[in-house]
Amino acid sequence: MNRLDLAKAQTIVAEAIAYGRKAGFEPLTVVVLDDRATVKAAGSDDGSSTARFEIARGKAAGCIAFGFGAREIQKRPPAFLAAVGQLPGVSIVPVPGGVLIRDEARAILGAVGISGDTGEHDEEAAVAGIKAAGLVADTGA
Repeated sequence: MNRLDLAKAQTIVAEAIAYGRKAGFEPLTVVVLDDRATVKAAGSDDGSSTARFEIARGKAAGCIAFGFGAREIQKRPPAFLAAVGQLPGVSIVPVPGGVLIRDEARAILGAVGISGDTGEHDEEAAVAGIKAAGLVADTGA
C-alpha cells in the first residue's frame, strides 16, 4: 500500500508556508495527517496565532473522517455536522482549507489542513504544497 512519507509531508508544510508568504497571506499553520489521521508533519509561520494548529488539524481530520475534501464536507446539513462534532474524540472543522492528499491512482494518502488566512487562501496554499510534493490535491469542489 502506498503511504505518505515524511519527506513529502515536510515538503507540503514548507511549500504551503512559502506559497502563503509569497502571496502575502496572513501567517499560516499547516498540519499534514496520514491516512490514519495521525500527524505526519506540521509547521507554523512566524506570527501564527495560538489556536491555528487545532483549527488546521480539524480541517484535515474532517477530510480523513469523511473521505473527501472540505468543500464537499461543507455541503452537509449543519445539524449533521453539529451531531458529528459531538462524538467523543471527533474534532472537525468543515470549512475550506482542508484538502485530501491522493496519489495518481486516487488512493487517499492523507490530508492537509491550513489555518491563518481566509479559507480560500488556506486552501490555495494547501493545494500548492501538495502539488509541490508531486501528489494530487482533492478540495472536494
